[in-house]
Amino acid sequence: MPQPPDTRPADTRPADTGVIHDIGYRGYTGPRLGRGYATRSLFIQSLRAAYGLGRSGKSKVLPMLLLGVVTVPAMIFVAAAVYLKRTELPVEYAGYLSSLSLVVSIFLASQAPVMLSRDLRHHTVPLYFSRPITRADYVRAKFGAMACAQFLLMAAPLLVLYVGALLAGMDFRHNTGQFFYGLVAAVLYSLVPTAVALVIAASTPRRGFGVAAIMGYLAVSSTVAAVVVGISSPVYGQPSDSVQWTSLISPNSLVEALVNELFGLGDGIDRRHAPGGIGVLVFALVAVAMVAGAYRILLRRYSRV
Repeated sequence: MPQPPDTRPADTRPADTGVIHDIGYRGYTGPRLGRGYATRSLFIQSLRAAYGLGRSGKSKVLPMLLLGVVTVPAMIFVAAAVYLKRTELPVEYAGYLSSLSLVVSIFLASQAPVMLSRDLRHHTVPLYFSRPITRADYVRAKFGAMACAQFLLMAAPLLVLYVGALLAGMDFRHNTGQFFYGLVAAVLYSLVPTAVALVIAASTPRRGFGVAAIMGYLAVSSTVAAVVVGISSPVYGQPSDSVQWTSLISPNSLVEALVNELFGLGDGIDRRHAPGGIGVLVFALVAVAMVAGAYRILLRRYSRV
């Protein structure tokens, strides 16, 4: 309903205090950065988020703790070798990474949902873009960021072992070759298990469900492969090659078996390896299929978001 007119005297009415301020706003005249820059910005932000950088203090605890878990034993190995005056390290570089499969699983289970699940739940990203990016750009940035985060986790202890060995005066050629083998293994660990973890994380907007599903699959598949190999192994000697095919069910075991066979690494009755030349080919094709297939699944998943 209409308000009655103000009948108060003019000198008792409240004064109109509205003022227009000139804040000197000017339009942006600098360079216009396109989708590539926006994609790189999302990649960098996601890589930092994987280690809790730019987030709350409690978000940094687990990734930094895991980084310490993988590097501190490497320092101990170097210190022990120097103290005992050994001419080489007591562990192979790639073999050291294979012993970290549980840490790999924990890191992926905790951080892959950080990459994807929260964005799916809230239908937003923590960045403002001056230029829109495509769904493929988003998948590319997130996939690359998680793979790089995993590679940094794997490469850190390798660098500690390599630098420590060289400073201790150990053989340069041998350690450089071992370091290269370790880097190849780190690349594979940062692609194959990561691809599977991202697909699982993208399947649910609930972070808790993603963590449980990723950890469950990686841990259970690795355990099943190890149990089958252990049961089928003779009391003395190597298990048969036919048993080694069970490593295909586990991303971590697949990488370990492929690297061991490619570079002739590992020993003992529990050694994982791809069975012969055909096995190397099959294991390599399965690894490529896992990564490429996971990437295609992610593209299809986000085409519907």
